[in-house]
Amino acid sequence: MRRRDAKSQHPVWMMASALLAACVAVADGGEPVIHRIAIDGPISPATVDYVDSAVADAAEQDAAALIIRLDTPGGLLNSTKTIVQTLLASTVPVIVHVAPSGASATSAGVFVTMAGHVAAMAKGTTIGAAHPVSGGGQDISGDMRQKVENYAVSFVESIAEKRGRNVEWAEKAVRESVSITESEALDLNVIDVVADDVASLLAQIEGREVDLAGRRVRLSFADEDGRSPRIVDIPMTFRQRVLSVVSDPNIAYLLMMAGILGLYMEFSNPGAIFPGVAGVICLLLALLAAQVLPINSIAVLLLIVGFAFLAAEAFLPSFGVLGFGGIVAITLGSLFLYTP
Repeated sequence: MRRRDAKSQHPVWMMASALLAACVAVADGGEPVIHRIAIDGPISPATVDYVDSAVADAAEQDAAALIIRLDTPGGLLNSTKTIVQTLLASTVPVIVHVAPSGASATSAGVFVTMAGHVAAMAKGTTIGAAHPVSGGGQDISGDMRQKVENYAVSFVESIAEKRGRNVEWAEKAVRESVSITESEALDLNVIDVVADDVASLLAQIEGREVDLAGRRVRLSFADEDGRSPRIVDIPMTFRQRVLSVVSDPNIAYLLMMAGILGLYMEFSNPGAIFPGVAGVICLLLALLAAQVLPINSIAVLLLIVGFAFLAAEAFLPSFGVLGFGGIVAITLGSLFLYTP
């Protein structure tokens, strides 16, 4: 006991304890923190999950704001709608920053940018071309074209009106696919500021009032001691990265074709087993990518299919194909169903 007490009084241990206490005191001091995520690619179900979790985490950890660095060619309208709903209902200020130079907020990116409490663009970026097209990028024809176009127009107009931005331009972006640069967007009141980096962005919007879930809030990012906020980058989780790969339009198309081909081969050659197992799994993943069903629903279906494959392995001579397919399906289903 004496030796332990002597050790605890050693100068090195005393200095280490003091340093640890100082670190804890700084952490408890409430250093301002801003969370930041990056959307680089199509808007998909994975993007929805990423944004939803980022907004929730920012609110739970009392972050000063959430920055979304955006560079997207567009994406699914259903996914875009869900993201917009999340941003409009957010209790944390969301800053959408189209960056870096050369980036664009195209198609679905227009809706997301205009839904932010603050919309910003870096120099050398563009926004616009929001006319709706089919999943494969082709024009929509017939009555469906008019229905989808009118819905998209009313949707973007409601966003622009709520955020106090240019409603007329928002309509043109959908109906006429107009696209403009960052300087034109600023002049037309499509965005709020032009900034190349976070420091410039925060300096320009300091003190700006925004509508935060129905109440007016003045943005302030420095604490009482004048300390600048710390930027914390929030990467995608492993689950979200897998969803992002599966939801990629090119991968989704291949999955759909593989699913249809696998089922066709199974029905044409009953008992082949492998084409049918692979076809079912690929088809379910393709339905997830197209957002035909919610992620949780697809996850449950994958679990059911996986356990069915494992049960069938006990009665059918598949030489392990059904068992392996069941393990793959259960693994994917568990991954998509689990939300950390």
